[in-house]
Amino acid sequence: MSALFVAGAGTEIGKTYVTAALTRAIRASGRPVVALKPVASGVPPLADPDFAGSDTALLLAAQGLGVTPGTVAACTPWRFAAPLAPDLAAAREDRRLALAELVAWCETSIAAAPAGAAVLVEGVGGLMSPLTPEATGLAWLKALRLPALLVSGSYLGAISHALTAVETLRAHAVALRAVVVSETPGAPTPPETVAEAVARHAGVRVLCLGRGAPFPAGALDVLDPA
Repeated sequence: MSALFVAGAGTEIGKTYVTAALTRAIRASGRPVVALKPVASGVPPLADPDFAGSDTALLLAAQGLGVTPGTVAACTPWRFAAPLAPDLAAAREDRRLALAELVAWCETSIAAAPAGAAVLVEGVGGLMSPLTPEATGLAWLKALRLPALLVSGSYLGAISHALTAVETLRAHAVALRAVVVSETPGAPTPPETVAEAVARHAGVRVLCLGRGAPFPAGALDVLDPA
């Protein structure tokens, strides 16, 4: 079994598009895959028609699963209505998200995955977004001790944000498998140009993914590098 944490250089940059594309590619290769989005903000109620466009629904569809109370809870147990950082969104509902509980849930879910499966754990917001009153997304990633796949957008400023995130991961000794530049609709620069610039400075493999495009062919080795 291989597990990978999909982290973001920022928020609303395409982490779920990348996670879903990678999930579909793994399934197409004949390998079992479990895609998890343990924490999500800005989520409509399950009965709301808009739930079909949520990150959780997109990941379930990529796994070939329907939207039911059981599949939703197994993918995203911590769902908050407000489109805010999880600590603030939870506080609005008089709830509290604890890092230790989140890490334990992830570890249990990873251990329960089918033999030989790939497990993708998608983070929430950017790498340094507050997760709990005390912890950031980086603290979550470090506690899980998983390698990371870093997702960047292609918007103006994305190169700096991506390289800053790369340096942050390096400073904290997090294994970085690759950076994926996810196309930002309407951005002034093609994602390929952004990917080339990031690759010149990052010192790691950089992939490019158009919005809605399949995961790059031959890139499934981000799960199990030689």
